[in-house]
Amino acid sequence: MQRRQFLKSVAALPFAATAMNLSQLHTTAASFPKTAPMPVLFIGHGSPMNALEDNAFTRRLRQLGQQLREGPRPNTILVVSAHWQTRGTFVTGNQRPATIHDFGGFPQALFDMQYPAPGSPTLAQSIVEHVEEVHSTNDWGLDHGTWTVLHHLYPQADVPVLQLSLDYTKPLDWHFDFARQLQFLRERGVLIVGSGNIVHNLRESMPRFMNSDPRPHAWATEFDHWFKSQVEGGDYRALVRYEQAGASGRLAVPTLDHYLPTLYTLGLAGRQEPVQHLFEEVSYGGISMRTFMVG
Repeated sequence: MQRRQFLKSVAALPFAATAMNLSQLHTTAASFPKTAPMPVLFIGHGSPMNALEDNAFTRRLRQLGQQLREGPRPNTILVVSAHWQTRGTFVTGNQRPATIHDFGGFPQALFDMQYPAPGSPTLAQSIVEHVEEVHSTNDWGLDHGTWTVLHHLYPQADVPVLQLSLDYTKPLDWHFDFARQLQFLRERGVLIVGSGNIVHNLRESMPRFMNSDPRPHAWATEFDHWFKSQVEGGDYRALVRYEQAGASGRLAVPTLDHYLPTLYTLGLAGRQEPVQHLFEEVSYGGISMRTFMVG
């Protein structure tokens, strides 16, 4: 199902803005073995072509994947992708989520790629039953914000994957607080990944893409550095107010879709947890590939 059709089909669903019953959800999640806290990632996924290309970014992802695979194996991967926006919050309940090729104009080899990871209907249903904000759907799968990066991290596609949608009707503070309520999943073997781009302005980037000019605009670099400085200062909630960065913020975040996943990653961070910047690059005008890990 295409994104537009999906949004139309769910637009009529009621949304109950009630609080999470954390004790019930913790009880349900107890069926998953308790683990040391899993890390949380934010990946600047960039072009879908990164699924095929060998470049500095994809090499770093493969290194990260090797590092993760040498550590505790996640029970499930939960991805918050920029490319699934809905009215209300949804989680995929598929046993076998489809690989969604939600783009156009790329080589056939990209459309031929599949990421046949299983879903995790049991965990999805547990979340749905005890988090009023979340509904289940089988009408979505794994979009390119998910599979183009997991292809490098877990190339065998042998870890179950869920996607959690972004409710485009909610303010930024809501997303940050909602993410914090899911923090306990990290202690049940769930690897949570935000996938978007801190700076994502395609209109300002296209001329440099077309001319194969990788230089960043000054405002894009300025905002990327502002974001990093807030993270290093530990003031994660300040990132909700990205307009405080001035003109660079408005240009860097013309729409919220690619920015919101950063709030999920940092909303899940503990106060004293380290944040490691794994990849730092702003290129082709206004695309930040910054990738970092909490924990």
